[in-house]
Amino acid sequence: MFAAYAARTDADDPLSGLELGERPEPEAREGWSVVTVKAASLNHHDLWSLRGVGLPGERLPMILGCDAAGVDEDGNEVVLHSVIGQSGYGVRVGEPRSILTERYQGTFAEKVTVPTWNLLPKPKELSFEQAACLPTAWLTAYRMLFTNAGVRPGDTVLVQGAGGGVATALVVLGKAAGLRVWVTSRDEAKRARALELGADAAFASGARLPERVDAVLETVGAATWSHSVKSLRPGGTIVISGATSGPNPPAELTRIFFLELKVVGSTMGTKEELAGLLSMCATTGIRPIIDSVLPLRDAREAFERMEKGDLFGKLVLQP
Repeated sequence: MFAAYAARTDADDPLSGLELGERPEPEAREGWSVVTVKAASLNHHDLWSLRGVGLPGERLPMILGCDAAGVDEDGNEVVLHSVIGQSGYGVRVGEPRSILTERYQGTFAEKVTVPTWNLLPKPKELSFEQAACLPTAWLTAYRMLFTNAGVRPGDTVLVQGAGGGVATALVVLGKAAGLRVWVTSRDEAKRARALELGADAAFASGARLPERVDAVLETVGAATWSHSVKSLRPGGTIVISGATSGPNPPAELTRIFFLELKVVGSTMGTKEELAGLLSMCATTGIRPIIDSVLPLRDAREAFERMEKGDLFGKLVLQP
């Protein structure tokens, strides 16, 4: 079957290890389902995999892609929850976990196999392309907002770095939940797009805000960290789920302890949270923001655009 996979990893030149070509079809195994992929979406995790983060050489070649929607062997339209326990069957409390492309082959292929436990019904209201955007970036945003940020309708949240998949999801989900959503970006066009999506205000990166916010939703890392800490009200919360600009900013410890700020890490989400996200999209009418839909054979173009940050919303691949 045709697939996009990591043949090599290179921390400095990740796309040099990306190959497009034939890979073996997944084999049936007890307790797992083979899904025919209808749509799959890119995440920054795929670039990190090509850099070798979480993907040691002995596991290569590895088909990339965490997210997908498709059809199982019984003809059911399904969405994949990509977090898999160490046992390969569900995720028990305290059990070490991984996501597709770390230990198990990913979704940038014509077919993928996952534990049957990891399949959820695709709501009829969502297209395959829309559903394929939800299990990583949108699920991450859902957990950041509704599990970890401690915010309520009417609160103000700051989303750093408008434009990426998680950031656009935070804007749409936050507005649907009755939050006042502010965003930052270096790019004026991305600030304008965020306002079109429903953001209440958009600011240049690092700009002084009119007032301090209840929570900051942080995926950028080093480049925005100081601004995030200074933008919080006393007792507020920073929820961080990524560090695309670097993981080691100045800690700002004095401000954090003096103002009793909370720093909360957030990674992906549970199967139950994904079910809640799917239901929220189906019932409210909100939809993931899709930048482009490309054939799987054009995966290199999609990876290049993600590496450059040349996107607003999700990039989707169709086998």
